[in-house]
Amino acid sequence: MSTIEVGQGTENQAVKLFYQDIGHGQPVVLIHGWPVSHAMWEHQMLELPAHGLRVIAYDRRGFGNSSKPWEGYDYDTFADDLKALLDQLDLQDVVLVGFSMGGGEVARYMARHGGARVKKVAFISAVTPFMRKTADNPDGVDDSVFQQMIAGLKKDRPDFLTTFGKHFFNVGMLRHPVSDATLEWTRSLALPASPKATIDCVRAFSGTDFREDLKSIAVPVLIVHGDADQTVPIKASGALTAKALPGAQYKAYDGAPHGLYITHKDDLNRDLVSFIKGDAKPRP
Repeated sequence: MSTIEVGQGTENQAVKLFYQDIGHGQPVVLIHGWPVSHAMWEHQMLELPAHGLRVIAYDRRGFGNSSKPWEGYDYDTFADDLKALLDQLDLQDVVLVGFSMGGGEVARYMARHGGARVKKVAFISAVTPFMRKTADNPDGVDDSVFQQMIAGLKKDRPDFLTTFGKHFFNVGMLRHPVSDATLEWTRSLALPASPKATIDCVRAFSGTDFREDLKSIAVPVLIVHGDADQTVPIKASGALTAKALPGAQYKAYDGAPHGLYITHKDDLNRDLVSFIKGDAKPRP
């Protein structure tokens, strides 16, 4: 079991992050979404190393096999954890790939740590630039949605995760883009997370404004989002991130849900490999 230590929690215990390190070549760091773990990247961890890439996927603090401290579920801390990973593994020319709330880590890391060690970044179904609806962010999501999520998690977390998984992949009465087994597998990745981390991260990804963070990004950028995403609506996220990052490669997948890393895995893998291995120029 591979881990790195990223600091001390309020309980004076070491906070450790679990990670997998597969393949050889240019390093690609995969940052998972809420509320699952690094294992969500199964199809990418299987494919990317076959193209001469080294893939590192880790569990955010509070999730998967990483430590589960009581506090520290904010994006400054997440960005510092990511920096510790890059520094301790001494990774250079890294491609950061952030899915959903993981896109927030990418944005905050680039601003807070000056993009150190990073060559390219990718935002996949990401929560950037700002999820919550406010007077100056009219396309955002009403805060009541996030409060209902928190209430559901407090009331019956396993039941909430079961229903959330269906929205995650746009499963309905007449539409089944993933199998029941995949739905159960996804739920099994979410259940081991700390309930406190799961709730605190709703507050973090819904309430953190990344608009200023995005301005710090000068490396090549890939943005991928599903135009049928019911979890992180494209109008409030992918489209605005592309607008904030002129010159980025922006791909809106037709009919894709939030969990496109499974439903559109072949498209995503192809686009990631092309972006990573291509000669993309820095953003203007």
